[in-house]
Amino acid sequence: DGKQVLPILLHGDAAFAGQGVVMETLNLSQTRGYGTGGTVHVIVNNQIGFTVSDLRDVRSTLYCTDIAKMIDAPVFHVNGDDPEAVAFVTEIALDYRMEFAKDVVIDLVCFRKLGHNEQDEPMVTQPWMYSLIRKHEGTRKSYADKLQTQGVIGDTEADDMIRVYREALDAGYHTNKTILSNFKPPYTANWAPFLNIPWTYKAPTGVPMETLKALSERLTTIPSGFSLHSRVEKIIGDRRAMGQGKIPLDWGMAESLAYASLLKDGYPIRISGQDSGRGTFFHRHAVLHDQNRQKGEEGTYLPLRNIVEGQPDFTVIDSILSEEAVLGFEYGYATAEPNELVIWEAQFGDFANGAQVVIDQFIASGEVKWGRICGLVMMLPHGYEGQGPEHSSARIERYLQLCADYNMQICIPTTPAQMFHVLRRQMVRPYRKPLIIISPKSLLRHKESVSSLSELADGEYLPVIADSELPDPSKARRVVFCSGKIYFELAAARRERGADEVAIVRLEQLYPFPHESFKEQISIYKDAKEIVWCQEEPGNQGAWHRIQHYIERHLLPHQKLTYALRASSASPAGGYVALHNQRQKAVIDAALGTAG
Repeated sequence: DGKQVLPILLHGDAAFAGQGVVMETLNLSQTRGYGTGGTVHVIVNNQIGFTVSDLRDVRSTLYCTDIAKMIDAPVFHVNGDDPEAVAFVTEIALDYRMEFAKDVVIDLVCFRKLGHNEQDEPMVTQPWMYSLIRKHEGTRKSYADKLQTQGVIGDTEADDMIRVYREALDAGYHTNKTILSNFKPPYTANWAPFLNIPWTYKAPTGVPMETLKALSERLTTIPSGFSLHSRVEKIIGDRRAMGQGKIPLDWGMAESLAYASLLKDGYPIRISGQDSGRGTFFHRHAVLHDQNRQKGEEGTYLPLRNIVEGQPDFTVIDSILSEEAVLGFEYGYATAEPNELVIWEAQFGDFANGAQVVIDQFIASGEVKWGRICGLVMMLPHGYEGQGPEHSSARIERYLQLCADYNMQICIPTTPAQMFHVLRRQMVRPYRKPLIIISPKSLLRHKESVSSLSELADGEYLPVIADSELPDPSKARRVVFCSGKIYFELAAARRERGADEVAIVRLEQLYPFPHESFKEQISIYKDAKEIVWCQEEPGNQGAWHRIQHYIERHLLPHQKLTYALRASSASPAGGYVALHNQRQKAVIDAALGTAG
């Protein structure tokens, strides 16, 4: 109900009116997945944005707070020169928030005494405004004079208060007597177990076979009288057979088993995104819908909330149509709770660029800047399938460019078992770093991208997957390293063309780069002279420029590194299927060294 917390956000007037993320965040306020029980917004309205103060330039509304009208939040405009009015308004705002659990805004109208920074001289651009400000005696002086006039304090008492305050600061004392230095918030997590853990730390991610079968039974048990859509009913039926070992596991079932096993182990799970309940590509179905329900808000069933008695929460949220605000919210959530699996899923990986500020300034660098550890998972659907430039690329190169100091993990699983183990590894391993999963689209239903229950029971996440189709490594003249779905296209072309002298090895973790596993593959194919990096993306994108030096570090003296990829392009992908097919075939031909 939000009674145990008090969210307070501080804004500048120009930013509150000018930054789109403000509107996006306000839109979260009364939603089920992101409501905080009301937030108190305090706007430090110094009536200037950098060097812009003319209202004809700074905004299109009368007040900087008018954007808050979209959620009917009350706004209190108060003179910053009147401390008693400020205190009174603050009390009203807090009472409103606690009573109605809704957002409230305080517009603290004041001024900026000095420039924007130490080098800024505001008289250059605001001579009239700053001529008035320089004549202003200051809020502290005017309020002290008022109290003296009213007989509240004596003539020298204000100066005495200032002296005592400064002496306390110089001595390092608390100047606010109400601060509880020994207070321990009840919801504060213990981060000590997650400090100084190397990414190579081994943690078992397998789950016993009997447990997997029992979890599968729970995942496919539907309440009597609950009417499933015919397509979903078939999916649940297939999952029941998968759990019994009758048919191979697909991605949706492996992912569900990962969540179910983590819930059984005591880890809460939170997933949000624009299609997270169903899954953009119709594969997850974490929320089932009764086709005979009579009301829109009724008739849903979540199998993952019914795994074991007394289990932790499983929350799945179909978010508002926003990337920046929602990802920012989930980042904050993950920095506060290391023991919960927090996932943000982009509808398509391409759309994550709408949240680039959150990615650059917080996810990639929050730990090194502020010591804020975070185990957030980002799922970014990626793959070149002829859907055009806005539905093909999660921009792998951008995330790799942000990688340093072991600040993130970037994984590209190509089998359901790999997805199962990477999700479990994120929690059972005491290592909390953001995990970027370059997730699949077409592979979700690929007949060869399947796994067995035994791979979930006995396996682990493999940063490198060896070639299992080439029996004699000594016959390989060429070794192709790749990531993602193109592996299956390369393998199919190799079988079709009989290119038995070409080995294909999957690199399933791009960062931190798995040097030891990679070096082991190079040693296996020590007789091969040609080493090829193959990717679907253009040469100026994808992983090539970020991992080329890693690959070269491990080559043997007689080996030469080349590449197979699309030509560099300003656009991630072509917009015509025929053009896509032509370019994809050219990449595969270059990788295998044969024309098909």
